[in-house]
Amino acid sequence: MSLELLREIDRIIHSDHYDPFGVLGFHVLEHQSQAAVIRTFQPHATAVTLIAGDERREMYRTREEGLFEIVLPNCTEPFDYEYEAAFYDGTIHRYRDPYRFLPQLSDYDQYLFNNGTHYRLYEKLGAHITQIDGINGTIFRVWAPSARRVSVLGNFNYWDGRVHQMRVLGSSGVWELFIPGIGPEEPYKFEIRSQEGAVLEKADPFQFFAELRPKSASMTWDINTYHWHDGDWLADRGNRPVHEQPMAIYEVHLGSWRRDPGDPARFLTYREIADTLVPYVKEMGFTHIELMPVMEHPLDESWGYQVTGYYAVTSRYGTPQEFMYLIDTCHLNGIGVILDWVPSHFPTDGHALCRFDGTALYEHEDPRQGAHPEWGTLIFNYGRKEVANFLIANALFWLDKYHIDGLRVDAVASMLYLDYARPDGEWVPNPYGGKENIEAIEFLKHLNTVVYGQYPSAIVVAEESTSFFGVSKPVNRGGLGFGFKWNMGWMNDTLGYFSKEPVFRKYHHSALTFSLLYAFSENFILPLSHDEVVHGKRSLLEKMPGDPWQKFANLRLLLLFLWAHPGKKLLFMGGEFGQFSEWYCKVSLDWHLLEQGPLHQGMHRFVRTLNQVYRATPALWEIDFSYEGFRWMDFKDVDNSIIVFARLGRDQGDPVVCLLNFTPQVLHDYPLGVPIPGRYQQIFCTDATEFGGSGVSNPEPRETVNEPFGEAPCHIRVCVPPLGGIMVRKV
Repeated sequence: MSLELLREIDRIIHSDHYDPFGVLGFHVLEHQSQAAVIRTFQPHATAVTLIAGDERREMYRTREEGLFEIVLPNCTEPFDYEYEAAFYDGTIHRYRDPYRFLPQLSDYDQYLFNNGTHYRLYEKLGAHITQIDGINGTIFRVWAPSARRVSVLGNFNYWDGRVHQMRVLGSSGVWELFIPGIGPEEPYKFEIRSQEGAVLEKADPFQFFAELRPKSASMTWDINTYHWHDGDWLADRGNRPVHEQPMAIYEVHLGSWRRDPGDPARFLTYREIADTLVPYVKEMGFTHIELMPVMEHPLDESWGYQVTGYYAVTSRYGTPQEFMYLIDTCHLNGIGVILDWVPSHFPTDGHALCRFDGTALYEHEDPRQGAHPEWGTLIFNYGRKEVANFLIANALFWLDKYHIDGLRVDAVASMLYLDYARPDGEWVPNPYGGKENIEAIEFLKHLNTVVYGQYPSAIVVAEESTSFFGVSKPVNRGGLGFGFKWNMGWMNDTLGYFSKEPVFRKYHHSALTFSLLYAFSENFILPLSHDEVVHGKRSLLEKMPGDPWQKFANLRLLLLFLWAHPGKKLLFMGGEFGQFSEWYCKVSLDWHLLEQGPLHQGMHRFVRTLNQVYRATPALWEIDFSYEGFRWMDFKDVDNSIIVFARLGRDQGDPVVCLLNFTPQVLHDYPLGVPIPGRYQQIFCTDATEFGGSGVSNPEPRETVNEPFGEAPCHIRVCVPPLGGIMVRKV
């Protein structure tokens, strides 16, 4: 045995080899051209037998640490064989040799990944249950370019990194090993030896499923077994331009929408949620559900925004197939699904992406670039092609494997600016001396180009709170390429206005009208999201001034303003029935309120009716992103704190006129400007008694008076409800 081979065997025994296939498995002997040797390293075995057909041969223990080998004379071609090993614990295992298989990842796959353009990367990296040469097993692959050695750990090898050492594929940085006999639902991790000699245990970045926290191992899983029923929905999705359709989004945190009444500590499963949430959302008239992150995360209180498993649906609520059932059920009931997605940062948990191979692999080495000081998390290195590929493929993964309809990209502002939440001197300018993160900007353009190129009907939304130019403009027009952007300015101004006592609102009238100066600069979604009802901000209802009746009247008025204003709509769960308490992720919403008081019941009925009117009225959604869909009728009635505007659809002769009164006074015979003469009928009133209002209304149609009023060429006379709004439509 040559000195070089002895050194190679030592590296295997000390689990410090980048290519164990050079030693283990079948090898033709160089000095005996008609003979071969088979080697296996089994540190837990007392004896190993080679089995080929009916023939059994005991292998020789050549190293005390557990290296077994056998020389086969007159053998020059590989053949089918198995091992039978007797272990120290008295068990006997029969298994096939992982080191008899050729590399399976093609050079082209490696090239695409290293170039950042392997958009189906999730079909290659990670753990995939497969069959090679007629043998069933699982092929494991992981990217760890700076590792000295990588192994697969699991129950199948006593979590011993010496047993299943992987090989690196050229200069790609990808390590691979096919382990025969490994099927679904096997926990596993990767053991990585860094260049400094540290041994790390890491979950699979491409895991499809994981153990329930606080455990952190990945699970082998076949996600291709679910039988979908939403073909009609997917086919029709492309025939409905989403920007010209109604969009009323119900934002949901799955762990706290409802819990088991018999055991409030127990989460509902995905199937239970599908059978309760979907009928509820359908009855309430919402068009979409937006789910706060369902990707695997260790801490419940992070709400899912500190992700450790980007390709794994969280095991808190069930399996991947059960989550697919939830999506399928939504589609079968005409409801789209948007997932919150977090490519902006990731947590520092030791089993996840942080210093994955002993180096700053997914993050930056410099903490001024790689660490997020506000959240205690790490920022992705978007300039590294493989990292950008990991994220772009992840976005496509949810659209492909889970049939979701869109992604809401979290914390885009933190991605766009290098100085985000950083004091002066604690950030690194870009090469041109600016604060824009050029690599992140290019990543977002790449992301949106690929997503919309492959899924033209997708919904990709930016949660972006600055005035960065062109967030929802196409990339070829200088934009970032998102389909929509959250209108955080409208949200802040509007909630600030509603928090004022009505007597003072006339001094803040511009807060209502300012949003129309920029309302069509982006494709806006108007959010009243979870962020506005936590951390001492109070619930929407509790933000409102006045006695209980006034609080509910104000909340109804706020929601009418949201639904009538240009832009798509988003409301966080609980707002639809006027939850008193702040949202807390560890408990269910206060559904008992619907049984205790008519005001909550009226609020609930109000939102359901508002959605019905909204969806039946094209003027409220056909032209949301152009001045052609909006016209001021009167924005100058400061003393009465009243605004009036018209919404118009493609049929400009069918306008809807909205009047909103932000004080408790009732006004009779009030001139309401309308854009064209004719006969107008009230189609909605927030003050209806069925909603808990006082009943001030306009039940009879009104004829126009051909005299200008405000910005309108003519007007009708109406009764104005207290802290209320009405919508009228030309008959």
